[in-house]
Amino acid sequence: MSRLTAGVVLVTAHEPPLDPEGPRGEDVGMTATSFMSVSLDPPLVMVSLREGSRMDDLLAEQPLWAVSLLSENQRQVAGRFAMKGRVSDRLLFADLPYDRGEVSGAPLVGGALATLECRTEQRVTAGDHTLVIGRVLAAAVPGADGGPLAYFRGRYRQLG
Repeated sequence: MSRLTAGVVLVTAHEPPLDPEGPRGEDVGMTATSFMSVSLDPPLVMVSLREGSRMDDLLAEQPLWAVSLLSENQRQVAGRFAMKGRVSDRLLFADLPYDRGEVSGAPLVGGALATLECRTEQRVTAGDHTLVIGRVLAAAVPGADGGPLAYFRGRYRQLG
């Protein structure tokens, strides 16, 4: 499967605080290459999450999430959120330019080719992964320069 070229996205969600009176919840993010459009009517997308990952656990409870389609200039963003044994998500977002989605409350990364805000419609267990199908509630094309960031044979690549 390493010979299949895939687009690279950042999936994000906002973890609400346990106590509404307490400190603000935390933003969570992960790099994904298993992402696709499922349907235009209604607008549905799908992402594959490793079962038991922090994002899988969060989206089992929190139905709202977002996707930033990364540009070829965002290799460092993809690498940052793909690291195993990484630092806390709070630190990963610390110096990253982003806007907060009006619908999902999730981070929408600056410089992305497009952003989507989604609500989970269905979760399907498939081996050691969960396929999360989401309805697109809002979409934007912020006008980033360049082409898409791709992943091929274990490396990030530029197309063209």
